[in-house]
Amino acid sequence: MSDVAIRLDGLGKAYRIADRNNADPRIRYGSLRDSLAGAFRGLFARGPKPSDELFWALRDISCEVKHGEIIGIIGRNGAGKSTLLKVVSRITEPTEGRGEVHGRIGSLLEVGTGFHPELTGRENILLNGTILGMKRAEIMRKFDEIVAFAEIGQFLDTPVKRYSSGMFMRLAFAVAVHLEPEILVVDEVLAVGDAEFQRKCLNKLQEIGGHGRTILLVSHNMAAIRAICQRGIVLDHGRIVAEGKVHTVADQYLAGALGTDNLDQAIETENFIVNNISIRSLDGPVIKTFDPVEILVDVTAKTDVQDPGLRAGILAADHHRVAGMDSKDFKTYAALRPGERSIMGFHIDRFPFLPGTWHLDIQVCDVAEFEYEPAGQPVRFDVVETPIYGGRQIQNLHGYVGLSARAI
Repeated sequence: MSDVAIRLDGLGKAYRIADRNNADPRIRYGSLRDSLAGAFRGLFARGPKPSDELFWALRDISCEVKHGEIIGIIGRNGAGKSTLLKVVSRITEPTEGRGEVHGRIGSLLEVGTGFHPELTGRENILLNGTILGMKRAEIMRKFDEIVAFAEIGQFLDTPVKRYSSGMFMRLAFAVAVHLEPEILVVDEVLAVGDAEFQRKCLNKLQEIGGHGRTILLVSHNMAAIRAICQRGIVLDHGRIVAEGKVHTVADQYLAGALGTDNLDQAIETENFIVNNISIRSLDGPVIKTFDPVEILVDVTAKTDVQDPGLRAGILAADHHRVAGMDSKDFKTYAALRPGERSIMGFHIDRFPFLPGTWHLDIQVCDVAEFEYEPAGQPVRFDVVETPIYGGRQIQNLHGYVGLSARAI
């Protein structure tokens, strides 16, 4: 048996979009009657036929996934992640290229996929197992585990159309992971449900991954991707733009998706030209809680500056100031003549701020005159995760800063 679970070669998926500038305005989407009427009118229509435009949701996708690998698929909304999972799951056919899947696939692409609303929870468990090609005896061996995991015992014989979205999700996930498909395809399941359920899902995925099953996981939760996956694939506009070890790939993606605002042009104050402002981690391309961080401000003097000074403020997303530093508390910079350039800044050994969007407020001055001059609008930057809480946005729960602490 081949050690390759999934092989994709030049895979592409296109959708046809009608040209609304040329199409008949009377034609509406979604009706068989309108489609048939449009085709009939086309037989007798004069002039050029309305043209269609192709939208490529996937293009030139080539990769291999080996049995037992856990792959995280990363990308912005609309990058083609869900389309790729649908093609791999054989829900939709590719437009071009070739794909091979070796093994039984279980898919959890959206809430309720493969469930019949009129059937009970019990009947849907049996139905899903049958769709996966399992015998009734196999399904029944796992039945009690599925019900216990989903926590729906009281409602097992109730039609699922009466389930809450949370109950529906718990049952769908429980069925997908307990019926032992050789390849499990999961799309954003960790974004649904409460924190306790998400943690339960995460632990279960780690468990089944440890048993040698193949998992394709789409998630915007980078902490979950890092915790579960060995390799990562980044999609952008339907193409693979990065592939490799999950931590490297996740950092590359976050550096491009989040990153830091840059100055579009130099900022002039009374005594300085501020050429550039930067804030960066010394441990990698993105800033994480407790990283060593460097703030650098590149200035050119416009006048004689006897005692150059720098003040930096860290602002929350609402521009509330939560911390600040003043260079005069640490060192004295050399005097500058008009046209001379200098780089001033701060080194922070352990950047304490929690994941979220932040702003860096920079002011420059001649300390001898002690008049601070704002260097334009605050610069936005992102902190992407913390060693304890991952990438969750937790400022409302835990304030603004991370404490280096341990339970005793």
